Amino acid sequence: MSALRRHYGATPLHLLAHVALFAATAFVVLQVVDIGEPLNVLLWFVGAILLHDLALLPFYSVLDRAGQLATRGPAVNYVRVPLALSALMLVVFFPLICDRSGLARVAGEEPSGYLGRWLLATALLCAGSLAIFAARRVGGRAARG
Repeated sequence: MSALRRHYGATPLHLLAHVALFAATAFVVLQVVDIGEPLNVLLWFVGAILLHDLALLPFYSVLDRAGQLATRGPAVNYVRVPLALSALMLVVFFPLICDRSGLARVAGEEPSGYLGRWLLATALLCAGSLAIFAARRVGGRAARG
């Protein structure tokens, strides 16, 4: 048991709970979506996991490490958080941002302006983070005297 805990980092009950929840989630997805070929969904998930673990994780880990080297201390979080939120918005709204959603066929109207809105949201997130960083830095200097 200690070997499992040393490698996994938690108790076997924790691992069992995650496996059970993963199975329950798979069941719910199959019931809600009513997929004819569950093997295709499984292959899609495995492909997404491999893409993330083999390509995206090393890429954003290198970017994060470069950010840590460029800024000392907790200042990297003032860059990391707004860019992570911006990347999340990009992933969620990617088809609309790139004008490739196919929504016009369904809604009868072509959605537009998502690229500009995403860029504006990114700029506001970065500006807000910079303002918080500056305010805390000035407040810290004033407290030190």
